[in-house]
Amino acid sequence: MNGLLALTVSDLAALKEALRTGRLPAPFLPTLIERIVPRAVSGDVSAALQGMIASGTNREGLVAALELLAAARAQQPSIDEVIELVTTGPEAGTVTNRDTQVVVQELFRNAERSVLVAGYELYQAEPVFRTLADRMGDQPRPTVQMFLNVKRPFGDTTTDSELIAAFGYRFRNEHWPTDRALPEIYFDPRSLAIDAKRKAVLHAKCIVVDGRTAFVSSANFTEAAQERNIEVGVLVRSQVVAERLITFFSALIASGAVRRAL
Repeated sequence: MNGLLALTVSDLAALKEALRTGRLPAPFLPTLIERIVPRAVSGDVSAALQGMIASGTNREGLVAALELLAAARAQQPSIDEVIELVTTGPEAGTVTNRDTQVVVQELFRNAERSVLVAGYELYQAEPVFRTLADRMGDQPRPTVQMFLNVKRPFGDTTTDSELIAAFGYRFRNEHWPTDRALPEIYFDPRSLAIDAKRKAVLHAKCIVVDGRTAFVSSANFTEAAQERNIEVGVLVRSQVVAERLITFFSALIASGAVRRAL
């Protein structure tokens, strides 16, 4: 059936009509099929049809199967409806991708139940997160979890607790609107390791909203990354992808691989 699955809705309709009218007679040779569908798949389509006949399907059954396959294919969203390219950078001629800042703010503004944010670098991120903080003050308010990197500068021997406390202070004062409810924030404790061989960082950069939409990007949560740098990401409208990301980060919490910072 692989050959049939490679056909477009219009290809399936043309093949069905050729079978129905008898223009495509058995044994469904590739040289005949390539007059109806692309030559590159004509051999696979021939093999699929021959296989169905060998298993006992008659011509009427083939027509019915093609009708069902075409109907199912027509109901599937196009790839452009599921995945959207999102970019930031200088104007590039006729490129019309949506901008990173626009997509991020739209995701925060439209969140209803939950928001998951993962990021590596923060720099004066309060303008970036203001919309999310506002949304957390609404009713009903979404739950918000953030997975962020806590840094230990090279050669620094400050205690872990002091570094975490300093991170919390900076987040409240530089990255989040004053007097707003704070999200849950998690970090990878390996980022605080003094031994370079044990050190790791939380480098993921993504947003997952309501278990339905996921945005994965090269952009950090900084003004430059959101508005000026050259950044590339994809917005994926897929419950399957969104829930897998949520499951991944939930497993990190459950296993103790990440810990609460705030």
